[in-house]
Amino acid sequence: MRSEKRVVNFGRVLTAMITPFREDSSVNYAVAEDLATHLVDNGTDTLVVCGTTGESPTLTWDEEYQLFQVVQKAVAGKAKVIAGTGSNSTEEAIAATEKAAKLGLDGSLQVVPYYNKPPQSGLYQHFQAIAKSSPDFPLMLYNVPGRTGQNLQPETIARLAQIPNIVAVKEASSDFEQTSQIRRLTPPDFAIYSGDDSFTLATLALGGSGVVSVASHMVGSQIQQMIKAFEKGKTTEATLIHLKLFPLFKVLFCTTNPIPIKTALELQGWQVGSFRSPLCELPSELKSRLKEVLIELDLI
Repeated sequence: MRSEKRVVNFGRVLTAMITPFREDSSVNYAVAEDLATHLVDNGTDTLVVCGTTGESPTLTWDEEYQLFQVVQKAVAGKAKVIAGTGSNSTEEAIAATEKAAKLGLDGSLQVVPYYNKPPQSGLYQHFQAIAKSSPDFPLMLYNVPGRTGQNLQPETIARLAQIPNIVAVKEASSDFEQTSQIRRLTPPDFAIYSGDDSFTLATLALGGSGVVSVASHMVGSQIQQMIKAFEKGKTTEATLIHLKLFPLFKVLFCTTNPIPIKTALELQGWQVGSFRSPLCELPSELKSRLKEVLIELDLI
């Protein structure tokens, strides 16, 4: 039985924030601070720091903890901060999550363990152990089979939703039947966030709360407007905003995230730097396509 379920409101638009680098590939904390403030001033309710978009696989834990603190200080009192502290090692995820919780952050994003591909029972035990290790720290599950090689099934999510501090899921399976089943099996206070900008509007129609967004780096206020219009029953207005932004949603995933969004920010003048290997620069033909969309939307 669920008991003393913690209701947490992360808002509608959660930005999966990129990690800026200097020319020598070290983390540029000053730009991270400026970008965090800019995002919150332009439609972001919650910042998700050191997720996939933040190139977490190539960040050290020390770099991640410093980023958590820099961003937390930058947006204190204005927005929430969720720390990406997941791992394919349960012990490592527990240690990282406990440390993030002690920083006083607002929650943790917990990705499905990647590469080792545990069965559903193993996934349940993994997330249960993390939740129990930090029982007062809200957790958001992150299901992204295209990255991890394993799908967190709706029935497993429903079991995990009974744990008081597991409060939400970032659902990036691109499967609306799965989203429907998650909504059917979980309590109304369990939040479902789209893990893909293209699917935000459809996720709202299936009972979702919003999006963990990449495009909100550039159009956060417009995504907020779309979601608010939907919530007010102005579905035609919401659809028109979605269709206007759809080319941006698609081009930002023309190759591996976060390559396009960091390139787009550079085109806007942000000094976010390059990528840590094995990620690489955006090919010239894709950069031209990206630039065309940004010009069309008056973003550069």
